[in-house]
Amino acid sequence: MPRLTQSIVALTRLTSLSTRVLATFPFTATGLVQRPPSYTLPAFSAPTGVAGYFAGGDAGSLTSGIDKITFPADTKTTLSATLTTAREGGNGFANSGVAGYTAGGSDTGYISALDKITFPADTKTTLSAVLTSTNSAPACFANSGVAGYVAGGYNGTYFNRVDKITFPADTKTTLSATLATARDNVGGFADSGVAGYAAGGESAYSSAIQKVTFPADTTSTLSATLTAAASNVGGFANSGVAGYTIAGDLGTGTYLNRLDKITFPADTKTTLSATISGTYSDVRGFANSGVAGYAGGGRPASGPKTSAVDKITFPADSKTTLSATLTSARSKVISFADSGIL
Repeated sequence: MPRLTQSIVALTRLTSLSTRVLATFPFTATGLVQRPPSYTLPAFSAPTGVAGYFAGGDAGSLTSGIDKITFPADTKTTLSATLTTAREGGNGFANSGVAGYTAGGSDTGYISALDKITFPADTKTTLSAVLTSTNSAPACFANSGVAGYVAGGYNGTYFNRVDKITFPADTKTTLSATLATARDNVGGFADSGVAGYAAGGESAYSSAIQKVTFPADTTSTLSATLTAAASNVGGFANSGVAGYTIAGDLGTGTYLNRLDKITFPADTKTTLSATISGTYSDVRGFANSGVAGYAGGGRPASGPKTSAVDKITFPADSKTTLSATLTSARSKVISFADSGIL
């Protein structure tokens, strides 16, 4: 739910409560103000985030396990539910407060299936709907409460199409609008209720950032670009404030540790002074929107993959590294979060 809608709902509840109070309690005149003799309004609080998830990935062999980082303590547990098959290279989105989804990837071949993790029980089902074709390494993002999107990807051919999974029926349609170029290994994030973004990627390495504007689902290209043309980029968003891209590689053997920030609604780009803990490709991210973004896993240009999870705390955008780690060092995980009602 967009933040404006949340504010309207909260105001409506407050107005309704005030009406009930006026009808129920006797009044004492004090100057120009009439007030009940003794009544304390209950505190109103915005919904808070619950947990983020890292699923599957390449740990030397493919994995199907799903790690859960519970907010705000940032403790890690591993679900009893697993992905339908061990896989890497898919991506994820969430209908926050309801369910998370994994889209595509590769196991013994490319995958078109979507697995669904229903909150809060964290049970797994597989949708009857599938992507338009098998697809690895797309960008994923969601207009929470409305639909999830799977943009770009690869299965021997690069794609520019955008598939849409409409909540709650989880039906699939394909947008008439497309990305400007066919590409995979794209970083995705969303300003829920406003727009989704697909940043970087490759057929040729790209610095472009595509925007899918809700609800019309029209596409455009930002004038702002990533700091450099990069592929294997991760992403997360502080919805209503800014989206972030995580690390990636330049296709020249150079791997990155930087975080670019796209500030809403002007869609201007800055680069954080904070960086992730190492220079990595194939890092994935999620956010506890309003609180912090998280970047997990990844592979360096040489040497072992990482199990580290970095945390970027909003609004200062300062970086810490969790004491909790992924169950195994891995890259190309699938990520999503239950961030409360967006």
